[in-house]
Amino acid sequence: MTAGPATAQTSPPQPGKPIKMVVLGDSLSAGFGLGGSEAFPARLQKALESKGIKVDMINAGVSGDTTSGGRERLDWSVPDGTEAVILELGANDALRGIDPNVTRSALSDIITRLKARKIAVLLCGMLAPPNYGAEYAARFNAIYPELSKSLDVPLYPFFLEGVAAEAKLNQADGIHPTVEGVDIIVKNILPTVEAFVGTISGQRS
Repeated sequence: MTAGPATAQTSPPQPGKPIKMVVLGDSLSAGFGLGGSEAFPARLQKALESKGIKVDMINAGVSGDTTSGGRERLDWSVPDGTEAVILELGANDALRGIDPNVTRSALSDIITRLKARKIAVLLCGMLAPPNYGAEYAARFNAIYPELSKSLDVPLYPFFLEGVAAEAKLNQADGIHPTVEGVDIIVKNILPTVEAFVGTISGQRS
């Protein structure tokens, strides 16, 4: 059966075309205290390219941003044509002891709005510091797995896995990763991001 004119006119998906990706986050992805090429989005892009995965990466990390702040700037931080968002927000909510219901609502809105725009979302989990007590931590820490399940988005359980509380992998403030810390975050999250990107590439074809 030969292709008719309508089939010929539709442009086929281009597997080699870079995936347009945005990292929507706070200082942990903005690269606080680091050069632009040392920040998480740039290091992740480099790691993906070393695996043959082409990505057009935008670092939409804003130091000090909360989940509510991310929701407010969502439309201009994630431009039209974006195919994938890595959502890394919530650390500042936890540091400030913001009501977990507020955090949950903001993250839920962000994910819902991105999905409505046909943008794939990878949610990065965050854990509350111990200073607000066990009850707060339990409520806060539950947000990410619950949203992942209810909104059907993949979850990387803890963005700072392998780096949090490791003095030599953090800057003097004990909160923001050094370049070495960022590289460990990238190494740990890479398999999850590869699977995430693979799903998007599969939907293109």
